Amino acid sequence: MSKMSKRSDKTHNMYEKTKLFTLSTFLVVWLCLMVDYTDTQLVINVRNQGGDVVQENISANVTDDTITLEFQRSDGTLVTQLIDFRNEVQVLKSLILGEEERGQSQYQVMCFIFYFPKDSFISSDAMAKLRQKNPSAIRLPEEDLGRTNHSMDYVVLLKHAGIISPHIGDLCNEAGLATYTLHEDVVKWATAQGIPLSSYKPALKRFPTSPDRFLTNDLGAEDFLSSCTDMKNMWTPCECHLELCIGWYPCGLKYCKGKSHTKNSVMSYRCGIKTCKICHLFNYYVSQKQQCLWDE
Repeated sequence: MSKMSKRSDKTHNMYEKTKLFTLSTFLVVWLCLMVDYTDTQLVINVRNQGGDVVQENISANVTDDTITLEFQRSDGTLVTQLIDFRNEVQVLKSLILGEEERGQSQYQVMCFIFYFPKDSFISSDAMAKLRQKNPSAIRLPEEDLGRTNHSMDYVVLLKHAGIISPHIGDLCNEAGLATYTLHEDVVKWATAQGIPLSSYKPALKRFPTSPDRFLTNDLGAEDFLSSCTDMKNMWTPCECHLELCIGWYPCGLKYCKGKSHTKNSVMSYRCGIKTCKICHLFNYYVSQKQQCLWDE
């Protein structure tokens, strides 16, 4: 083989290696950009009502159109909030440590699923674009939205929960028969999705003390289950109460007014976020008070 031919082969090989390296670099950069855009995370330090600082982890996934917020309370309870914008669903998951001195050697996991108005949290796209100027700052919400009460009607059967949201099965896999929802929100989802209310029936199991609302359609029916607070027998069914508070979250966007390029005209532009706090009180059936020891 001639020297010129060898030189040509060498040049060709170097060109191929350079092209491969450039392509690999492009793919790595593209993947990094995609990860940064579709799944971003912020860590927020929040001072709660008791004066303790709680660290919230908030992540947005633009591809799934979801936001996840997670934190651990001072009592060790791990709270996870998932917002599914496409299906207008919010899930609050609570992992509560057992009280060994009272016969609870393991933790309890519960999921509460309820309707979510899209405009009560900034969008996943807006969340993904947020950046922190001072990550170590301790945040306080601008507005306290008080407490919302939820009287749960059903246990959600996880194998059929995808009709409500495809994310419930994975998030609540440890909750078993401790995943709950309420009839009035099932009606809202059926209306929003344009599907018959009966389509949700395979995913739901009503509490023993609750009327079958699919048959009676009696939203005003009352059960007379005693509160766990009033029960002394640890093995008796009762109504449990659990309050979960989100101490800080971006509940809306702020808009400011400024001069436009056109003379004497004013334009609005996004200039920040509005932050809120909200508490949720859940009332739901348990087969024994032993599953609700905090409600005393």
